[in-house]
Amino acid sequence: MPILVVNSGSSSLKLRLVEGRDAVVSADLPAIDIDAATSATDALERAIGEMQARHEIEAVGHRIVHGGTELTAATAVDEDVLGRLRALSDLAPLHQQRCIAAVEAARRALPALPHVACFDTAFHATLPAAAATYALPAAWRARWPLRRFGFHGLSHAWAARRVAELLDRPIESLRTVTCHLGAGASLAAVAGGRSVDTTMGFTPLEGLVMATRSGSVDPGLVLWLQRHGGLAVSEVADGLEHGSGLLGLTGTADMRTVLASAQRGEREAVDGVAVYLHRLRSEIAAMTASLGGLDALVFTGGVGEHAAAIRSGAVDGLEFLGLALDADANGAATRATGGVAGDRRIDRGDGPAIVVIESREDLEIAGQVRSVLH
Repeated sequence: MPILVVNSGSSSLKLRLVEGRDAVVSADLPAIDIDAATSATDALERAIGEMQARHEIEAVGHRIVHGGTELTAATAVDEDVLGRLRALSDLAPLHQQRCIAAVEAARRALPALPHVACFDTAFHATLPAAAATYALPAAWRARWPLRRFGFHGLSHAWAARRVAELLDRPIESLRTVTCHLGAGASLAAVAGGRSVDTTMGFTPLEGLVMATRSGSVDPGLVLWLQRHGGLAVSEVADGLEHGSGLLGLTGTADMRTVLASAQRGEREAVDGVAVYLHRLRSEIAAMTASLGGLDALVFTGGVGEHAAAIRSGAVDGLEFLGLALDADANGAATRATGGVAGDRRIDRGDGPAIVVIESREDLEIAGQVRSVLH
Protein backbone atom coordinates (compact mmCIF):
# COMPACT_ATOMS: atom_id res chain seq x y z
CA MET A 1 0.00 0.00 0.00
CA PRO A 2 1.74 3.23 -1.14
CA ILE A 3 1.01 5.83 1.56
CA LEU A 4 1.60 9.54 1.12
CA VAL A 5 2.81 11.03 4.42
CA VAL A 6 2.19 14.72 5.03
CA ASN A 7 4.28 15.90 7.99
CA SER A 8 3.47 19.43 9.15
CA GLY A 9 5.90 20.77 11.74
CA SER A 10 6.31 24.13 13.44
CA SER A 11 8.71 25.37 10.76
CA SER A 12 8.46 23.08 7.74
CA LEU A 13 6.20 20.82 5.69
CA LYS A 14 7.54 17.48 4.45
CA LEU A 15 6.04 15.06 1.95
CA ARG A 16 7.06 11.42 1.48
CA LEU A 17 5.61 8.40 -0.31
CA VAL A 18 6.14 5.18 1.65
CA GLU A 19 5.42 1.69 0.31
CA GLY A 20 5.38 -1.70 2.01
CA ARG A 21 8.47 -2.71 4.01
CA ASP A 22 8.85 1.01 4.77
CA ALA A 23 10.58 1.79 1.48
CA VAL A 24 10.55 5.52 0.74
CA VAL A 25 9.56 5.66 -2.92
CA SER A 26 9.68 9.41 -3.21
CA ALA A 27 10.73 12.36 -1.09
CA ASP A 28 10.65 14.77 -4.00
CA LEU A 29 9.25 17.72 -2.09
CA PRO A 30 11.91 19.67 -0.22
CA ALA A 31 10.89 21.03 3.17
CA ILE A 32 8.57 23.99 2.58
CA ASP A 33 8.80 27.10 4.72
CA ILE A 34 5.32 27.37 6.17
CA ASP A 35 5.49 30.83 7.67
CA ALA A 36 3.20 31.85 4.80
CA ALA A 37 0.35 29.33 5.11
CA THR A 38 -1.29 30.16 1.78
CA SER A 39 1.81 29.67 -0.33
CA ALA A 40 2.63 26.50 1.61
CA THR A 41 -0.72 24.89 0.95
CA ASP A 42 -0.59 25.92 -2.71
CA ALA A 43 2.86 24.34 -2.97
CA LEU A 44 1.57 21.22 -1.23
CA GLU A 45 -1.31 20.81 -3.68
CA ARG A 46 1.05 21.25 -6.65
CA ALA A 47 3.56 18.77 -5.22
CA ILE A 48 0.84 16.18 -4.56
CA GLY A 49 -0.40 16.56 -8.12
CA GLU A 50 3.09 16.05 -9.50
CA MET A 51 3.69 13.03 -7.25
CA GLN A 52 0.35 11.47 -8.22
CA ALA A 53 1.28 11.78 -11.89
CA ARG A 54 4.42 9.67 -11.28
CA HIS A 55 3.39 7.26 -8.53
CA GLU A 56 0.41 5.29 -7.32
CA ILE A 57 -1.03 6.56 -4.03
CA GLU A 58 -3.60 4.57 -2.06
CA ALA A 59 -3.91 6.52 1.21
CA VAL A 60 -2.69 9.67 2.93
CA GLY A 61 -1.38 9.92 6.51
CA HIS A 62 -1.20 13.26 8.28
CA ARG A 63 0.81 14.31 11.31
CA ILE A 64 -1.50 16.22 13.65
CA VAL A 65 0.01 17.76 16.74
CA HIS A 66 -2.97 17.77 19.11
CA GLY A 67 -5.74 15.19 19.43
CA GLY A 68 -7.03 16.25 22.84
CA THR A 69 -8.62 13.79 25.26
CA GLU A 70 -10.85 12.10 22.67
CA LEU A 71 -8.58 11.45 19.68
CA THR A 72 -6.03 9.13 21.25
CA ALA A 73 -5.35 6.84 18.27
CA ALA A 74 -4.94 7.27 14.52
CA THR A 75 -8.33 8.18 13.05
CA ALA A 76 -9.86 8.44 9.57
CA VAL A 77 -10.46 12.10 8.70
CA ASP A 78 -13.96 13.41 8.09
CA GLU A 79 -15.65 16.76 8.71
CA ASP A 80 -16.46 15.84 12.32
CA VAL A 81 -12.81 15.05 13.03
CA LEU A 82 -11.68 18.28 11.37
CA GLY A 83 -14.11 20.22 13.53
CA ARG A 84 -12.72 18.64 16.68
CA LEU A 85 -9.17 19.45 15.55
CA ARG A 86 -10.06 23.08 14.94
CA ALA A 87 -11.44 23.31 18.48
CA LEU A 88 -7.98 22.37 19.79
CA SER A 89 -6.10 25.09 17.89
CA ASP A 90 -5.61 27.33 20.93
CA LEU A 91 -3.66 24.53 22.65
CA ALA A 92 -1.00 24.36 19.94
CA PRO A 93 -0.98 27.76 18.23
CA LEU A 94 2.27 27.19 16.31
CA HIS A 95 1.10 23.90 14.85
CA GLN A 96 -2.56 22.96 14.78
CA GLN A 97 -3.86 25.42 12.16
CA ARG A 98 -0.96 24.54 9.88
CA CYS A 99 -1.69 20.83 10.26
CA ILE A 100 -5.36 21.40 9.47
CA ALA A 101 -4.52 23.55 6.43
CA ALA A 102 -2.30 20.74 5.12
CA VAL A 103 -5.07 18.16 5.62
CA GLU A 104 -7.55 20.34 3.76
CA ALA A 105 -5.11 20.94 0.88
CA ALA A 106 -4.34 17.22 0.58
CA ARG A 107 -8.04 16.33 0.63
CA ARG A 108 -8.66 18.80 -2.19
CA ALA A 109 -5.81 17.28 -4.19
CA LEU A 110 -6.79 13.65 -3.46
CA PRO A 111 -10.52 13.67 -2.63
CA ALA A 112 -11.14 10.00 -3.48
CA LEU A 113 -8.51 8.57 -1.14
CA PRO A 114 -8.76 7.79 2.59
CA HIS A 115 -7.00 10.31 4.80
CA VAL A 116 -5.86 9.32 8.29
CA ALA A 117 -4.88 11.67 11.12
CA CYS A 118 -1.99 10.48 13.33
CA PHE A 119 -1.55 12.40 16.57
CA ASP A 120 1.56 13.52 18.41
CA THR A 121 -0.40 13.45 21.66
CA ALA A 122 -1.68 9.87 21.25
CA PHE A 123 1.51 8.13 22.39
CA HIS A 124 1.23 9.92 25.74
CA ALA A 125 -2.37 8.84 26.36
CA THR A 126 -0.82 6.13 28.59
CA LEU A 127 0.58 8.65 31.08
CA PRO A 128 -0.41 7.61 34.60
CA ALA A 129 -2.57 10.07 36.52
CA ALA A 130 0.36 11.09 38.71
CA ALA A 131 2.27 12.30 35.63
CA ALA A 132 -0.70 13.76 33.73
CA THR A 133 -2.45 15.69 36.50
CA TYR A 134 -1.88 19.35 37.35
CA ALA A 135 -2.47 20.33 40.99
CA LEU A 136 -5.19 22.83 40.09
CA PRO A 137 -8.60 23.54 41.66
CA ALA A 138 -10.98 20.61 41.24
CA ALA A 139 -13.64 22.88 39.73
CA TRP A 140 -11.24 23.95 36.97
CA ARG A 141 -10.23 20.37 36.19
CA ALA A 142 -13.89 19.30 36.07
CA ARG A 143 -14.81 22.12 33.69
CA TRP A 144 -11.86 21.96 31.30
CA PRO A 145 -9.43 19.21 30.13
CA LEU A 146 -6.56 20.67 32.16
CA ARG A 147 -3.99 17.88 32.01
CA ARG A 148 -0.57 17.18 30.59
CA PHE A 149 -0.96 15.84 27.05
CA GLY A 150 2.65 15.60 25.83
CA PHE A 151 3.77 15.95 22.21
CA HIS A 152 6.25 14.61 19.63
CA GLY A 153 4.66 11.23 20.28
CA LEU A 154 5.20 9.94 16.75
CA SER A 155 8.95 10.56 17.05
CA HIS A 156 9.15 9.17 20.60
CA ALA A 157 7.23 6.02 19.60
CA TRP A 158 9.52 5.37 16.62
CA ALA A 159 12.68 5.97 18.66
CA ALA A 160 11.55 3.64 21.45
CA ARG A 161 10.87 0.80 19.02
CA ARG A 162 13.97 1.42 16.95
CA VAL A 163 16.33 1.38 19.94
CA ALA A 164 14.89 -2.00 20.97
CA GLU A 165 15.77 -3.31 17.48
CA LEU A 166 19.30 -1.91 17.66
CA LEU A 167 19.93 -3.39 21.08
CA ASP A 168 18.25 -6.68 20.08
CA ARG A 169 16.13 -6.60 23.19
CA PRO A 170 12.36 -6.88 23.62
CA ILE A 171 10.86 -3.43 23.98
CA GLU A 172 8.92 -4.70 27.00
CA SER A 173 12.21 -5.03 28.90
CA LEU A 174 13.54 -1.52 28.28
CA ARG A 175 13.46 1.68 30.30
CA THR A 176 14.24 4.38 27.75
CA VAL A 177 14.51 8.16 27.81
CA THR A 178 13.93 9.49 24.30
CA CYS A 179 15.17 13.02 23.56
CA HIS A 180 13.48 14.66 20.58
CA LEU A 181 15.57 17.80 20.09
CA GLY A 182 14.69 20.09 17.20
CA ALA A 183 13.04 23.49 16.82
CA GLY A 184 10.58 22.04 19.30
CA ALA A 185 12.02 19.74 21.93
CA SER A 186 10.71 17.24 24.45
CA LEU A 187 11.72 14.14 26.36
CA ALA A 188 9.71 11.02 27.08
CA ALA A 189 10.17 8.32 29.70
CA VAL A 190 9.20 5.07 27.98
CA ALA A 191 8.72 1.89 30.04
CA GLY A 192 8.09 -1.27 28.05
CA GLY A 193 7.13 0.76 24.99
CA ARG A 194 4.59 2.94 26.84
CA SER A 195 4.99 6.61 27.69
CA VAL A 196 4.93 7.13 31.46
CA ASP A 197 6.24 10.70 31.64
CA THR A 198 7.15 13.55 29.32
CA THR A 199 8.33 17.16 29.49
CA MET A 200 5.69 18.94 27.40
CA GLY A 201 2.29 19.43 28.99
CA PHE A 202 -1.08 21.04 28.27
CA THR A 203 0.56 22.79 25.31
CA PRO A 204 3.90 22.36 23.50
CA LEU A 205 5.25 25.34 25.48
CA GLU A 206 6.16 23.46 28.66
CA GLY A 207 9.47 21.76 29.32
CA LEU A 208 12.83 22.23 27.61
CA VAL A 209 14.36 25.39 26.16
CA MET A 210 13.52 25.36 22.43
CA ALA A 211 14.33 27.40 19.32
CA THR A 212 11.84 30.21 19.96
CA ARG A 213 9.79 28.81 22.86
CA SER A 214 10.69 29.44 26.48
CA GLY A 215 9.94 26.04 27.91
CA SER A 216 8.80 25.97 31.55
CA VAL A 217 8.66 29.28 33.39
CA ASP A 218 7.18 30.24 36.74
CA PRO A 219 3.46 30.97 36.13
CA GLY A 220 3.85 33.78 38.63
CA LEU A 221 6.28 35.42 36.22
CA VAL A 222 3.61 35.40 33.51
CA LEU A 223 1.09 36.97 35.90
CA TRP A 224 3.66 39.59 36.94
CA LEU A 225 4.29 40.58 33.31
CA GLN A 226 0.57 41.22 32.87
CA ARG A 227 -0.20 42.85 36.22
CA HIS A 228 2.96 44.90 36.72
CA GLY A 229 4.79 44.83 33.39
CA GLY A 230 1.74 46.14 31.55
CA LEU A 231 1.91 43.50 28.79
CA ALA A 232 -1.25 42.33 27.08
CA VAL A 233 -2.05 38.61 26.95
CA SER A 234 -1.25 38.59 23.24
CA GLU A 235 2.18 40.18 23.89
CA VAL A 236 3.04 37.61 26.54
CA ALA A 237 1.86 34.75 24.32
CA ASP A 238 3.87 36.02 21.36
CA GLY A 239 6.98 36.49 23.47
CA LEU A 240 6.81 33.01 25.00
CA GLU A 241 6.07 31.27 21.69
CA HIS A 242 8.08 33.30 19.17
CA GLY A 243 10.66 35.42 20.97
CA SER A 244 12.06 33.16 23.68
CA GLY A 245 14.24 30.04 23.80
CA LEU A 246 17.54 30.17 21.95
CA LEU A 247 16.34 33.23 20.06
CA GLY A 248 15.70 35.14 23.25
CA LEU A 249 18.97 34.03 24.81
CA THR A 250 21.33 34.44 21.85
CA GLY A 251 19.57 36.40 19.12
CA THR A 252 19.21 33.40 16.80
CA ALA A 253 17.02 30.28 16.84
CA ASP A 254 19.54 28.22 14.81
CA MET A 255 21.46 25.82 17.04
CA ARG A 256 24.25 25.49 14.48
CA THR A 257 24.88 29.23 14.60
CA VAL A 258 24.68 29.26 18.39
CA LEU A 259 27.23 26.44 18.73
CA ALA A 260 29.60 28.07 16.24
CA SER A 261 29.40 31.35 18.17
CA ALA A 262 29.94 29.53 21.46
CA GLN A 263 33.08 27.90 20.04
CA ARG A 264 34.41 31.39 19.30
CA GLY A 265 33.77 32.29 22.93
CA GLU A 266 30.94 34.76 22.31
CA ARG A 267 29.39 35.31 25.74
CA GLU A 268 25.68 35.27 24.81
CA ALA A 269 26.08 32.01 22.91
CA VAL A 270 28.14 30.37 25.68
CA ASP A 271 25.54 31.34 28.27
CA GLY A 272 22.66 30.31 26.00
CA VAL A 273 24.09 26.83 25.47
CA ALA A 274 24.64 26.52 29.23
CA VAL A 275 20.99 27.35 29.92
CA TYR A 276 19.83 24.90 27.22
CA LEU A 277 21.99 22.07 28.60
CA HIS A 278 21.14 22.75 32.24
CA ARG A 279 17.44 22.24 31.54
CA LEU A 280 18.12 19.24 29.29
CA ARG A 281 20.27 17.44 31.89
CA SER A 282 17.76 18.16 34.65
CA GLU A 283 14.89 16.73 32.63
CA ILE A 284 16.83 13.61 31.56
CA ALA A 285 17.43 12.91 35.26
CA ALA A 286 13.76 13.54 36.03
CA MET A 287 12.61 11.15 33.29
CA THR A 288 15.02 8.52 34.61
CA ALA A 289 13.51 8.93 38.09
CA SER A 290 10.04 8.31 36.62
CA LEU A 291 11.35 5.05 35.13
CA GLY A 292 13.18 3.92 38.27
CA GLY A 293 16.36 3.42 36.26
CA LEU A 294 17.72 3.66 32.73
CA ASP A 295 18.59 1.13 30.04
CA ALA A 296 18.87 3.45 27.03
CA LEU A 297 19.15 7.17 26.28
CA VAL A 298 18.14 8.14 22.73
CA PHE A 299 18.89 11.35 20.85
CA THR A 300 16.73 12.14 17.83
CA GLY A 301 15.39 15.18 15.94
CA GLY A 302 17.45 17.72 14.01
CA VAL A 303 19.55 18.87 16.98
CA GLY A 304 19.66 15.45 18.62
CA GLU A 305 20.93 13.80 15.45
CA HIS A 306 23.41 16.42 14.27
CA ALA A 307 24.77 18.35 17.26
CA ALA A 308 27.51 16.22 18.85
CA ALA A 309 28.31 19.05 21.29
CA ILE A 310 24.74 19.02 22.62
CA ARG A 311 24.81 15.23 23.08
CA SER A 312 28.12 15.33 24.94
CA GLY A 313 27.00 18.34 26.98
CA ALA A 314 23.77 16.59 27.93
CA VAL A 315 25.57 13.47 29.15
CA ASP A 316 28.30 15.44 30.94
CA GLY A 317 27.35 15.51 34.60
CA LEU A 318 25.01 12.50 34.37
CA GLU A 319 27.68 9.94 35.15
CA PHE A 320 25.78 9.11 38.35
CA LEU A 321 23.17 7.48 36.06
CA GLY A 322 25.90 5.22 34.67
CA LEU A 323 26.06 7.10 31.35
CA ALA A 324 29.46 7.11 29.61
CA LEU A 325 29.87 8.65 26.15
CA ASP A 326 32.41 7.50 23.56
CA ALA A 327 33.72 10.79 22.15
CA ASP A 328 34.91 9.26 18.85
CA ALA A 329 31.62 7.45 18.27
CA ASN A 330 29.71 10.61 19.15
CA GLY A 331 31.60 12.61 16.52
CA ALA A 332 31.22 9.86 13.92
CA ALA A 333 27.45 9.72 14.50
CA THR A 334 27.11 13.35 13.46
CA ARG A 335 29.21 12.80 10.34
CA ALA A 336 27.21 9.71 9.31
CA THR A 337 24.84 10.03 6.38
CA GLY A 338 21.10 9.90 6.95
CA GLY A 339 18.92 6.83 6.87
CA VAL A 340 18.10 4.11 9.35
CA ALA A 341 21.49 2.50 8.65
CA GLY A 342 23.08 5.54 10.30
CA ASP A 343 21.43 4.82 13.67
CA ARG A 344 24.20 3.93 16.08
CA ARG A 345 25.38 3.55 19.67
CA ILE A 346 27.73 6.21 21.00
CA ASP A 347 28.33 4.87 24.53
CA ARG A 348 31.40 3.07 25.86
CA GLY A 349 29.49 -0.14 26.46
CA ASP A 350 29.75 -0.28 30.24
CA GLY A 351 26.45 1.34 31.21
CA PRO A 352 23.10 2.31 29.74
CA ALA A 353 23.12 2.46 25.94
CA ILE A 354 23.37 5.93 24.38
CA VAL A 355 21.98 5.88 20.85
CA VAL A 356 21.51 8.35 17.99
CA ILE A 357 18.41 7.54 15.93
CA GLU A 358 17.10 9.31 12.87
CA SER A 359 13.60 10.61 13.50
CA ARG A 360 11.30 8.71 11.15
CA GLU A 361 7.87 10.09 11.83
CA ASP A 362 7.03 9.21 8.22
CA LEU A 363 7.43 5.49 8.89
CA GLU A 364 5.54 5.72 12.18
CA ILE A 365 2.67 7.49 10.42
CA ALA A 366 2.65 4.98 7.55
CA GLY A 367 2.42 2.12 10.04
CA GLN A 368 -0.49 3.73 11.86
CA VAL A 369 -2.32 4.36 8.57
CA ARG A 370 -2.00 0.66 7.69
CA SER A 371 -3.40 -0.27 11.09
CA VAL A 372 -6.45 1.96 10.62
CA LEU A 373 -7.20 0.83 7.06
CA HIS A 374 -6.55 -2.88 7.64
